[in-house]
Amino acid sequence: MTTSTPPTPTSSATAPEQINPPGGTERRPIGQVLRSQLQQSLAFATLVVLIIFFSISSSSFFTVSNISGILLSTAVIGILAVGTTFVIITGGIDLSIGTGMTLCAVMTGVFITDMGLPLIVGVIGGIATGALMGFINGLNITFLGLPPFIATLAMMLIAQGLALVISGVAPIYFAEQAFKDIALGTLIPGLPNAVLILFACALVAYVVLSKTILGRYTFAIGSNEEATRLSGVNTRKWTILIYTVAGIFTGIAGVVIAARLGSAQPQLGTGYELQAIAAVIIGGTSLLGGRGSILGTLIGALIMSVLINGLRILSIQTEWQNVVVGIVILVAVFTDSLRRRREA
Repeated sequence: MTTSTPPTPTSSATAPEQINPPGGTERRPIGQVLRSQLQQSLAFATLVVLIIFFSISSSSFFTVSNISGILLSTAVIGILAVGTTFVIITGGIDLSIGTGMTLCAVMTGVFITDMGLPLIVGVIGGIATGALMGFINGLNITFLGLPPFIATLAMMLIAQGLALVISGVAPIYFAEQAFKDIALGTLIPGLPNAVLILFACALVAYVVLSKTILGRYTFAIGSNEEATRLSGVNTRKWTILIYTVAGIFTGIAGVVIAARLGSAQPQLGTGYELQAIAAVIIGGTSLLGGRGSILGTLIGALIMSVLINGLRILSIQTEWQNVVVGIVILVAVFTDSLRRRREA
């Protein structure tokens, strides 16, 4: 009696390369690698040009105190951007990270100031709040079938409302200097701890994207979710995990901004999601999914911080600052779309 061996699927839907695209570059087509490096090089060149332009335009720009302020503001935007890079690589979007960050800051204030819990417990509670929001976003997208735009837009409004209700529409102040030192302390002289936290988050995210199965499935879902699912991968489970990971970074950003300000401001947060998403796109991550890098995201975050800081130093009105940021987003998305059309 003989037994037959099940046939091996040969369709492109189950091809190994569809489910194993690493976060690194060693197994990607050389053309895609070169294009990714070119995008990062252009972003870095743009950053250098902006620094030179604002340095020439104002003597107040290239100073130690102002550069320190830029790095501090980059820390918050950068941490949010690093987290949302995971989501955008899958072809999704997360509009809740700005107000979600605010809710995490408020919950940290509630745990530490109102409830009197130990500092570490309050910090973990704030980060866990972000993880919970990300988990709910993932559930709404995978099991309820809501488009990521709608699911995270709803979470954005929910987080904004909860932050105001829980705080009583009043800031929650932190008395402990140890908490403020999370962002403003200097383990390395001249470099705020918030910047070190950003670098640590970026390093962890890079390792996850390039060296772990979560990173491989993040790229796979963004490249072709249906093919990944047909290959036997539980895409629902991994999508939920990806949004949860993004939520963890949102929670970290909430703790950092609360420590930086010395208070949880319940009306803060709106607009941060646009800056973070813009940073991700400027850094070369495609809105259509399947492509992205943490290094590019860091460069994009620096570009956004330098641009906003430079416009403020030049006394450009806030309304015009928003116009410039909007134009930057349009250009970044158009460039990504143009690049995709050329590759097709």
